[in-house]
Amino acid sequence: MTEQTTPPLTVHLYSFGFKFGGAPADDSGHGGGFVFDCRALPNPFWDEALRPHAGTDAPIVEFMEREPEAQEFADHAWWLVRHAATTYTRLGRERLMVSFGCTGGRHRSVYQAERLHARLVADGFRVMLTHRDMHHPASGAPS
Repeated sequence: MTEQTTPPLTVHLYSFGFKFGGAPADDSGHGGGFVFDCRALPNPFWDEALRPHAGTDAPIVEFMEREPEAQEFADHAWWLVRHAATTYTRLGRERLMVSFGCTGGRHRSVYQAERLHARLVADGFRVMLTHRDMHHPASGAPS
């Protein structure tokens, strides 16, 4: 008799812009997961020197790391997702979807997704990270 094993959990992590269609759909048919709205966080868009940069670029990372609200947000998101991922692993689930959205999907959501990605990988989870809208230029007045 062969032993059946469940594939390990994969956390599917996204950043996106609300103005480009909202949160990514879960194609697995399972639904659920988390959508974190980053629009209440300080916005680097309003600094013209930062505007052309993406959330993976050092100037945006430095801006966000100086903001206590952004750090507290990241800590809370990590705790919730880590708790769910630990439980899903124990239950033999294969997928957890997590999305971070901001207005354009270029600054705040990218930074938060990158931060969570690093923490979950350090915790031993398998993570697939997609920045859906980071390639859009930062233009127009965000909310």
